[in-house]
Amino acid sequence: MKPYLIALDLDGTLLKDDKTISDLSKTVIQRARAEGHIVCIATGRPYRSSSLYYNELALNTPIVNFNGAYVHHPKDTAWGIHHKTLELNTVKDIIEVAEKHNIHNMLAEIIDDVYFHYHDEKLLDVFSMGDPNVTVGDLRENLGDNVTSILIHSKETEVEKIRHYLSEVHAEVVDHRRWGAPWHVIEIIKAGINKAVGLDKIAAHFDIPQERVIAFGDEDNDLEMLEYAGHGVAMGNAIDKLKTVANKETRTNEEDGVALYLKKTLDL
Repeated sequence: MKPYLIALDLDGTLLKDDKTISDLSKTVIQRARAEGHIVCIATGRPYRSSSLYYNELALNTPIVNFNGAYVHHPKDTAWGIHHKTLELNTVKDIIEVAEKHNIHNMLAEIIDDVYFHYHDEKLLDVFSMGDPNVTVGDLRENLGDNVTSILIHSKETEVEKIRHYLSEVHAEVVDHRRWGAPWHVIEIIKAGINKAVGLDKIAAHFDIPQERVIAFGDEDNDLEMLEYAGHGVAMGNAIDKLKTVANKETRTNEEDGVALYLKKTLDL
């Protein structure tokens, strides 16, 4: 069998609800690699909070982070770094408008530097994984460079209003998505950037055609990646919109959906 490129989203896909990888998933993934298939991670997380799983699977491939805004090879610096950022002036415009919507908080990330607009113990705890450099205070004053991504934590009633503004005013320069429940968070990255863009760089490196790409996902940040892949696999727990886009479906993340699909499709 010719090698396949297997792209794994983390949360809600490879990871169980307790944020662990099941023994079956690990066994099947290692079996796939032993058969010559290539496994990579494609996640909205920064590398610092996905490296745990990268190392647990003993991967030696490039990784897609920040939904495609940052793509690099943790074990091969010669592979190159692909980092697409938001212009600082645009970021400051968004901050000005977001504040008028009585938001809970905003944060900006520049790779492993995290900037919080307001002090927030709950979010600090969420984003402390991987020991980032954290700065708290007015983003307009503390940000001095273009950013990898922005997160706006809003009241539920304000989310669509903010997204409407982003689409009306900044559609040419930003892409934005809404996190799944229970978080009412808007995630913003550079326009035209998504997991499929990052995955295509990896596929080109290994000379894998789209028809031999298997991609798993569960949320709307996986839409482009599943459209791109020859095997676009929606998890059983995926949102309805993703299931509509996907051409394959498997069981839920709690039911080893990734492992079961790979076993059957690759005859492992």
